[in-house]
Amino acid sequence: MSVPNIIGLSIKEAEKILKEIGLELSIDGITEEDEETLDKENTIIKEQIPNEGIKINKGNKIFVKY
Repeated sequence: MSVPNIIGLSIKEAEKILKEIGLELSIDGITEEDEETLDKENTIIKEQIPNEGIKINKGNKIFVKY
């Protein structure tokens, strides 16, 4: 499976897309507490690892920064 490009999407949109294809989104460098108060609808992803097109297995995580 190839990693989709999620840069420029909101965290909420990206979570939905990744879930549909069996991947998980992980926000890099924030605590669980911060994640709970984060405005996922209006927070835009600026960076993702691995990058678009990289081959990974179902169930893997995509790490993002905003």
